[in-house]
Amino acid sequence: MTSAAKGNAESEARDGADPGAAPRPQSLLLSFFGIHVLGRSIAVSSASIIDILGRAGVGEDAVRSTLTRMVGRDLLDRQRVGRKAYFGLTERSNAVLMDGQQRVWQAGVVNQDWDGSWTVVGFSLPDAWRSERHDLRSRLLWGGLGPLQSGMWAAPGRVDVAALVDGLGLESHLKVFQGCTVAPTEAGTMIATAFDIPAIARRHEAFLARWGGGAAVGGGDPLAGQLLLHTDWLDLVRRDPHLPVEYLPEDWPGVRAERVFRRLALRYEEPARLRAVEILDAVECGP
Repeated sequence: MTSAAKGNAESEARDGADPGAAPRPQSLLLSFFGIHVLGRSIAVSSASIIDILGRAGVGEDAVRSTLTRMVGRDLLDRQRVGRKAYFGLTERSNAVLMDGQQRVWQAGVVNQDWDGSWTVVGFSLPDAWRSERHDLRSRLLWGGLGPLQSGMWAAPGRVDVAALVDGLGLESHLKVFQGCTVAPTEAGTMIATAFDIPAIARRHEAFLARWGGGAAVGGGDPLAGQLLLHTDWLDLVRRDPHLPVEYLPEDWPGVRAERVFRRLALRYEEPARLRAVEILDAVECGP
């Protein structure tokens, strides 16, 4: 996980997101740039962005203020061409979006080939370090770790914790171990302790309730539907710890939710691309 993606994880965690709430403008903007700009050396006019996010229910003032904040966070680069403002990706946002693509299209929602290994992180921070504790926990959650007990987090699998916490300056306060469980400790008990499996299942069920019934989300506009779909799914996947399938209940809703996402993503892909071509006012940028 890159430092850019980690920084975005902390930003997302601070802003907070109610799973039942409408997607935040920044999340929708990242989805738009990830689908229609990533991998292309272009910058897109603010008018185009306002049009596209308006289709997903975001007002012009919210779009403009979000664009300004994202420039300040080094998530977007702004350039002027005449009287128009154009926005393109930065090195940081490229890393964020590539990380999102890996989680959505490669990692999947369940771990099909867990080797029985664990990563365990112990930490102790001064009581006054609330911000540092929040940032550390955000990074650990992003890395798929869950709390076993006070000051001890764990994840099934091998996590590069050094990369995960890079830049926080907390290395001397951490103890990191990798290995396997031995009797009397059982892997299933650790997973049930560290992760709220019913809550994870409810998030997948909520996704299925919104997207699995065939209703036209986004008012029938394929571009709006695509952005809302990808934003909902990426938000869910980023908070899913990618647990071993053998320790999940049968008929795990995440598997069904992933099938629905992939089916709808394919359905939206071409009509949304054609709609974007009609709307986008873009200029070449970068090398």
